[in-house]
Amino acid sequence: MYLNIQPTISNWAATGDEFSLIFEANPLAEFVELPSDIGNLRYSAILCGCIRGALEMVQLEVQSWFAQDHLKGDANTEIRVKFIRRLEDAIPAGED
Repeated sequence: MYLNIQPTISNWAATGDEFSLIFEANPLAEFVELPSDIGNLRYSAILCGCIRGALEMVQLEVQSWFAQDHLKGDANTEIRVKFIRRLEDAIPAGED
């Protein structure tokens, strides 16, 4: 997914398995205002799914979630990414 934005990578965990992607601007939220009754909606959650899916393609299982969000009034959008494990290739049953 190309959004023409470049995050800053920071806040590495001491264990080296978790970091933050910090976006100064979020193009998905540029023209969006959330009503107060749905304030816990993660409007840009597709970004977390894209990160997770892309890393699964290179055999890495990760968790990703929003730590900060422009739409919630935070200064930046921050996505945390945590490494879970390396995935092993599995041959489907019945294929040689």
